[in-house]
Amino acid sequence: MNDDRTTPAPDSPFRPDPGDRDAAPQFVLPLVVRLERGSPPARTDALETAARAVLVMLTDERSVGDGEWARAIRDWQDARIRKVVRRARGAEWRRAEALPGITVTGKSAEVRVFPPVPLDGWPKDLARLQVSGTDLDDPDPVPPTDPGVPTLWMNPELEMSAGKAMAQAGHGAQLAWWELPDAAREAWHAAGFPLAVRTADPADW
Repeated sequence: MNDDRTTPAPDSPFRPDPGDRDAAPQFVLPLVVRLERGSPPARTDALETAARAVLVMLTDERSVGDGEWARAIRDWQDARIRKVVRRARGAEWRRAEALPGITVTGKSAEVRVFPPVPLDGWPKDLARLQVSGTDLDDPDPVPPTDPGVPTLWMNPELEMSAGKAMAQAGHGAQLAWWELPDAAREAWHAAGFPLAVRTADPADW
C-alpha cells in the first residue's frame, strides 16, 4: 500500500481553533455537478456521487506516489480539506470536462472532480461557474440503505443546499477512508466505493 493513501491526520481538519493545518498553504478540491435545465439529478444521488468522486480522486494513480496530481493532493491534505461544489450545464460543462479531472456518474448525477488548486488559483473555466443554485430534490422516496453498504449520515438539524451537502458528504467519505485499515480500503476500492448518504432521524442523531 502506498503511504500516500494512508495520509495521517495529525489534527482534525474541522478543529475550530487554529492548528498546524491552518498554518499550511490552503488548497481546495473543486467539484462540478452537471445541472442541465429540465433534467436535474436527484439530490441523494448527487450527494452519493460527490462522495464517491472524492474517493476516486484520492485513489487515482495520478494522485499517489509520483503521480502528476500527488503533490497537489498532499499539499491539500496537509491543510484544511476544503471542497467547493459548483454547477455547470451545456457549454460550461463541456469546458469543465476539457480540464484535467475525473467524471464520476451515478444513477442520475454526473460530478467531475479536479485535482486541488490554491484558494485563489482556480482555473478560469471553473472560477466562473456558479456556487449557488444547487438546490436539488428527490423526486421519489429515498429507499433504505442496503445491508453492509457504508452509510454517511447527515445532520437532520442543518439545512443545506445540495452543493454544500455534497461537499459535506465528500468530507465524510474522506474521513472514513483515512480511518479504515488497509484491507478494508482495498476491498472498498475494488468494489467501486459503494456507499449511501442519508439524513439521520432526529431521535437517533
